[in-house]
Amino acid sequence: MTTTPTTPTARPVAPTAAPAPVRPYQSYVYAYPHKTAYRPLPDRPSLREEWAGEDKRALQLYAHIPFCEVRCGFCNLFTRIGAPGELTTRYLDALDRQATAVRDALGDTGPVRFAAAAFGGGTPTFLTAGELERLCDIAEKRMGVDLRAVPLSVESSPATATADRLALLADRGTTRISLGVQSFVDGEARAAVRPQRRSDVEAALGRIRATRIPVLNIDLIYGIDGQTERSWLTSLDAALAWHPEELYLYPLYVRPLTGLGRLAGGGAASDAAWDAQRLCLYRAGRDHLLAHGYDQVSLRMFRRADAPPQGPDDYACQTDGMIGLGCGARSYTSRLHYSFDYAVGMPEIRAIIDRFTATEDFARAEFGRRVDGEEARRRHLLQSLLQAAGLPRAEYRQRFGTDPHDDFPDELARFAALGWLDGSGDRDGRLRLSPEGLAHSDALGPALFSPAVRAAMAVYEAK
Repeated sequence: MTTTPTTPTARPVAPTAAPAPVRPYQSYVYAYPHKTAYRPLPDRPSLREEWAGEDKRALQLYAHIPFCEVRCGFCNLFTRIGAPGELTTRYLDALDRQATAVRDALGDTGPVRFAAAAFGGGTPTFLTAGELERLCDIAEKRMGVDLRAVPLSVESSPATATADRLALLADRGTTRISLGVQSFVDGEARAAVRPQRRSDVEAALGRIRATRIPVLNIDLIYGIDGQTERSWLTSLDAALAWHPEELYLYPLYVRPLTGLGRLAGGGAASDAAWDAQRLCLYRAGRDHLLAHGYDQVSLRMFRRADAPPQGPDDYACQTDGMIGLGCGARSYTSRLHYSFDYAVGMPEIRAIIDRFTATEDFARAEFGRRVDGEEARRRHLLQSLLQAAGLPRAEYRQRFGTDPHDDFPDELARFAALGWLDGSGDRDGRLRLSPEGLAHSDALGPALFSPAVRAAMAVYEAK
């Protein structure tokens, strides 16, 4: 009998499961570790000791002004409404004392140079023109920042972008004004609990352009209740009519202790349909701006391709130090991130501001978090990867002596499986996100948090 050879039966291969869907809007990662991972520093370390040995040749100065004329419904920034009595004067007095102590802590044994400066908030232009001049004097005379020689960015609102304030800022060297508009549609502004009229916004933009400050940024928000793709494009076109050098497109978040958070009761934050709406509006806005000659810098930031440079800018957030002045500002050394206490609720914010204005000794760090080598690697990867330009792997290897794929194999493998990494990056030695990865930046960033930081954030009690 002839036997017919048989072909060995192939072992069944289980199909590869597709990665589970990921919620695209989890957290806006503007710094790492987040302030909710900070804790009181029991040893209250000396700033002079913490800054000793640090590279201080390219620092950034950030001055925080925690006052607004109103608080928008989505806002969870460290700010209060109004400034009764002489509060702004007392605040600037404290800022002056703090700047004097911090500059002394930086020492003079090596070069101390500021490469960039920013005034944020709150709303810095809540201050009068005279108070803004004092703020500039504190930056220059106390800290030694040459405001006319480095990029200086100032945040503003339509109501406070007055001609006298803008003229003062332009004279003192401001290279960028960022105007919080959020929507040119009056009904959407009301839905976001932001009382303003389009006519007032347009008037403010006209005053800003009249100052000839080189860079205008306009902030817009998508995901507002009742917003449609058509109304979103209406806002984008209204902004584009002013030819802004930059546009920031922010997804709306509803956070605890904010006006919208109280109205929504937290329900909107778990609504998958809202995620889909925001993602759709993001893609529509992104494509619209790309078609109008803007380059995408990050999930939020778009810059006009022909925009002029703000000036020399050799500050890199991944590697260089930050000096924060004011009760809501952070400071970074290579080993310690520190600030003052953090809150979102208005009573707690008012109490922290009052304590800040009464402080005489600013020579020590009060709240913060130590950053070890592993956390420094995470921070560098996270803050580089969330930029469209990505991370030069050679730069990472030079700084840490390892490759990001060796340090974070599981995380990067997961991002690749989700289609979030741009496979062409290997050709130029960069680790960068794909367009889909950029769209999911607010999920990717939190996925890189360390277990220790996650644990600290999880037990933080909002106040």
